[in-house]
Amino acid sequence: MANQPVAAASKLDATVLKIAGVVVLGAIMSILDVTVVSVALPTFQNEFDASYARVAWTMTGYTLALATVIPLSGWAADRFGTKRLYMLALVLFTAGSGLCATADSIGQLIGYRVLQGLGGGMLMPLGMTIMTRAAGPDRIGRLMAVLGIPMLLGPIGGPILGGWLIDVANWHWIFLINLPIGAVALVYAWRALPKDNPEPSESFDFLGMLMLSPGLASFLFGVSSLPETGTITAVKVWLPMVLGAALVIGFVFYSFKPQHPLLDLRLFRNRNLTIATISLFVFIIAFMGAGLLFPSYFLQVRGESTLHAGLLMAPQGIGAMLTMPIAGMLADKIPVGRTVPFAMALIATGFFTFTQVGTDTSYWLLCGSLFVMGLGMGGTMMPMMTSALRTLTHHEVARGSTLTNIIQQIGGSVGGAVMSVILTSRLNESAPVPGAPAGPDGKPVTEAALAIAAQTHPEMLPPGIPPELIRKGLDFVADSFATTFWVGFALVLATLIPIAFLPKKREVSHLLDDQPEGERPAAPVIIH
Repeated sequence: MANQPVAAASKLDATVLKIAGVVVLGAIMSILDVTVVSVALPTFQNEFDASYARVAWTMTGYTLALATVIPLSGWAADRFGTKRLYMLALVLFTAGSGLCATADSIGQLIGYRVLQGLGGGMLMPLGMTIMTRAAGPDRIGRLMAVLGIPMLLGPIGGPILGGWLIDVANWHWIFLINLPIGAVALVYAWRALPKDNPEPSESFDFLGMLMLSPGLASFLFGVSSLPETGTITAVKVWLPMVLGAALVIGFVFYSFKPQHPLLDLRLFRNRNLTIATISLFVFIIAFMGAGLLFPSYFLQVRGESTLHAGLLMAPQGIGAMLTMPIAGMLADKIPVGRTVPFAMALIATGFFTFTQVGTDTSYWLLCGSLFVMGLGMGGTMMPMMTSALRTLTHHEVARGSTLTNIIQQIGGSVGGAVMSVILTSRLNESAPVPGAPAGPDGKPVTEAALAIAAQTHPEMLPPGIPPELIRKGLDFVADSFATTFWVGFALVLATLIPIAFLPKKREVSHLLDDQPEGERPAAPVIIH
C-alpha cells in the first residue's frame, strides 16, 4: 500500500500508470483476438476443408468459455487475489494461443480456442477490478478511459492486423503474435501489480455456479446459432435458449438466499449501478450489433479487401482516441449524466448516415460519419462504466466488474445475432437469378448472392453474367444494409431513455467505506 501526496490526489502517478499498462496489455490481447479470428474464418474453411457453420465454432467456443468463466472471476478475485488470478489468466490465454497455432484439425482448433477463452474471460473483469481499486475514488474516470482504448480499437485494429498477417504470412501468425505479448504482460504483471491480500472467508457458491455458468453458456449458444439457422423456431436455437434462460432465472431467485452468492444481484439496489448497467446493455446491443456490419458493407457492397475495410474503419478509432482522455477527466469532475447524452447524440448523428447507404455513397461522408461516431464513443462507454463502479465499496468492486462484464457479453452476443438475422432475412428476399442452377444448399441463387460473390470472389463467377444483373443485386444488398442500420439507429435512440436517468449530481464514492478507519487514506491510494 502506497500513500499518495494530497496535492497529487487527482493525478495519475507512475505506480498507477504501470498498473494501467498491465491491464491494457491484457485487454489488447483478448479483444484483438476476437476480431482477428473473425477475419480468418474463410481461411479456416479452406485450410481444414470445413463448412462455415463448423469453423464458426472457433468463435462460438471462445464465447461459451467466456460465459462460463466470467461469473467465477468475482469470487476467485476475492478468494485468491487479483494479481495471482490475472497472471493465471494471462498464462491460460497465451498457452491457448500457442496451441491454436499448432492445430492440424478444426476440432483441435476449437478445443484450444476454448482454453483461450477460459483465460480471456477473466482478463477484462479482473482488469476492471484492478484499475478501480488502484485509481481510488477520485481518479477512476481517467483510469477507465485508459482501459477503454483497447475496447474501442479492438474491432477496428483486429481486421487490419488479421488481414495483414494472413496476407504476408499465414493464419498461424494470428495466434503466434500473442506469445511475445503474453510473455511481456506476464513479467510486467509480476513486477508492477501490488502484492495480493486475498479474503478467504467467503465460501464458494457451488450450486450457484451449476446454474449460472451452464445457463449463460447454453443461452449464448442458442443466440450464436441464430445467424446460422435464420429463425428462432429452429430447435438448435430455441431449446438451448429456453434451457439457459430457465437456469439463469432459477439462479436469480436462488441468489438472494446465500450470504455470498456467485453473482451478487443485491448490487442492483445501487441505483447508479442499475441505471448504468441498463444503459450499457441497450447501447452494446445497438453498437456491437450494427457496428460489426460496417466492415461487411465495405466488403460485400463496395468490394474492398479485408485490409482496406479495416483501414476505412480507422476514423472511428481516431475519434474515440481524441475524446476518451477528455471524457475520463470530465467523469472525475462532472456527473456523467451531464456529458454522456451529448456523446450519444454524436453517435446517433454519425449512425444516421449509414441508414442512407447505397452502392456509391461517398467514402468522405462515410469516414466522416465514423469519425463523429468515434468522438461519441469515446465519451460514452467508459464514463457509464465509471458511474457503475464508482459508488461501490472496495469489497463490492470485483462482483460489480463481473456483473457489468456478463451484461456486456450477453448484449454483444444478442446484438450481433439479431442484426445478422435481420440482414440475412432481408437478403433472402432477393429475386432468384433466372435460369441459374441451385446452390450447394439446394436453394436458388439470388441476385443479391450473385452480387456479393462478384464483389468478394469475382474469379469464381462464370463468364457472361450481364453487368445489369450485378448492379441490380448490389442495389438490393445496399438497401438491405440500410434497412438493418435503421434498426441499429432506433436502438441507439432507445439508449437515450436510460441515459436520461444517469446521475446529474456529484456522486459520493463509497470505495473506501468498508476499509478499517485507521487504513483510510487522506488521499487516493493503491488498494489491492
